[in-house]
Amino acid sequence: MAEAEEGREERIGLHNLRPATGSRRPRKRVGRGEGSGKTSGRGQKGWGSRSGAKRRARFEGGQNPIHMRMRKLRGPHMKKSMAFEPFRTHTQPVNLLDLEARFESGAAVTLEALHAHGLATKKGIPVKVLAKGELSKPLTVHAHAFSKAAREQIETAGGTCQVIVEAEGAGRPA
Repeated sequence: MAEAEEGREERIGLHNLRPATGSRRPRKRVGRGEGSGKTSGRGQKGWGSRSGAKRRARFEGGQNPIHMRMRKLRGPHMKKSMAFEPFRTHTQPVNLLDLEARFESGAAVTLEALHAHGLATKKGIPVKVLAKGELSKPLTVHAHAFSKAAREQIETAGGTCQVIVEAEGAGRPA
C-alpha cells in the first residue's frame, strides 16, 4: 500500500502551492552590523538615501515624463487640453474601390463578408466606408460609419447603407 502511494504524485491544492525553486530570493538586509559599510549601498546624500525612498512607477529620472511630452489638444478644459492619443477614435477604413473589386452586383456587404474578402480584418474595431474610388454596382453595405461622399456614391449606384449600432462599449477593444 505504501509503495502505491510513493509512485503517485501529491494532488496540487492551496495547501501545497509553492513558487518555483530559485524564483524567489530573500531581500538583502543592508545596514545591520559593523561590516555593513557606512551608507550601505545608498550613496551619500539625496532622496535615495532617505528612509522610505522608493522609485515611483513611471518615474523617468527627473526628465519630463511621457504624459507631459505627448501632444495636447487645444482648449483650456475637459479632454481638449489633455494628452491627444488616449482619446483618439479608431476605425478601420474600407474604400469604395475595394468594394467594387471584390463584390458582385446586388451583394450584401456585411462585416463577415468584408473579413472573408480580406477587408476589415481587425476584430472589435469599427468599420468606416470611405469614398476613395468609384462604385458602379448596387450593394447593400453594412458598416459602423460612412463618409458623406461614400454614402452618396453608394445610393447613386442604387445600393443602400445600413449603419451598425452596437451595444455600449461592445465595439471598443479591451
